[in-house]
Amino acid sequence: MYRRSFLQGATTLALAQVLIGCGGNKQTSLSVQLLKGSIPGQVVDQFRRNLEKEVNLNFAPVEQLQSLFEELQSWYNQPQANHQKGLRFNLPFGSSQKPNIADLVTLGDYWLKTSIEKKLIQPLEVEQLKQWAVLPQRWRELVTRNEQGFLDTQGKVWAAPYRWGSTVIVYRRDKFQQLGWTPTDWSDLWRTELRDRISLLNHPREVIGLVLKKLGKSYNTENLDAIPGLEAELRALNQQVKFYDSTRYLEPLIIGDTWLAVGWSDDVLPVVTRYPQLAVVTPLSGTALWADVWVKPMGINQANLAYKWIDFCWQPNIAEQIFILTKTNSPIPTNIRASNIQEQIRNFLLNNDEILGKSEFLLPLPLAVAAQYKSIFAKIKS
Repeated sequence: MYRRSFLQGATTLALAQVLIGCGGNKQTSLSVQLLKGSIPGQVVDQFRRNLEKEVNLNFAPVEQLQSLFEELQSWYNQPQANHQKGLRFNLPFGSSQKPNIADLVTLGDYWLKTSIEKKLIQPLEVEQLKQWAVLPQRWRELVTRNEQGFLDTQGKVWAAPYRWGSTVIVYRRDKFQQLGWTPTDWSDLWRTELRDRISLLNHPREVIGLVLKKLGKSYNTENLDAIPGLEAELRALNQQVKFYDSTRYLEPLIIGDTWLAVGWSDDVLPVVTRYPQLAVVTPLSGTALWADVWVKPMGINQANLAYKWIDFCWQPNIAEQIFILTKTNSPIPTNIRASNIQEQIRNFLLNNDEILGKSEFLLPLPLAVAAQYKSIFAKIKS
């Protein structure tokens, strides 16, 4: 999933992008590569102040989740490439070929299966996570997987979720005021008034998934051939779409070229708070969920400080700060006052449990099924 941040708020990790304590080379350190905007700078500063001794903290924000995944791949491939070079070239005695691997990395749950399967990451030691028991079951299940990356209650814990969001509908208030109605569910996307007025994510699981939801099915349906009318519904929806895009889909909405867009909440909510002509809604029949998680790259030691950081993010008061300042939900139960949330997004962030119960993560599918999703999506767009 090529989720990214469209606009970043001033409260995100930005100051020097690296917070460093004083000390020598032997000092304890923690290196973290994280999605830009996903952790407020003041949270990192609080963590540093709470530590019993001075440490080197290196928090490096990265623009896109895709880039973080590619970084994991490069760390895995570099030692192998260096080994091959060593067969052909005489390396200086004592030269270090070990890449600078971060202790923790932000990853989207969508990439967990591939990262586990390709051995890019290693399991977490749950016994070192004091707050693990506080995490609701839904989130523990999401990150407990077998060696192939599929959900498995008997598997290992591969990640620690620290924030989550959903796929949403964002629309122009002024345009829909003229129409005399507002969108509330996926079925509204097929209304004739919206022909050539919609932008959708350029993502087969998201687009086919919302059609499946409209038909009362799961985002994770494996036998698409068994869903009558699926292709006809997709073709009808395609007639409504002005364009498909997963990165720049909000700009045309802001200037009025489109009237409605389907997008990811971490893109949408910061923009909605800045442009009052926009409104956001979670579809009543349920939607797709995503989570940003901490993972430990393969090839590094299990550092105690990394577990302290994960636990710190799960403390209720810190979870509340992440919730409020990054405009994303926390997996840790919080008791946030409505007055602490901007009015434009208050109803959205204070979750409707009924809708949440109908919503789903995009779980990994067998290769043949995933290929079918891509094939159908490409066929419809063409």
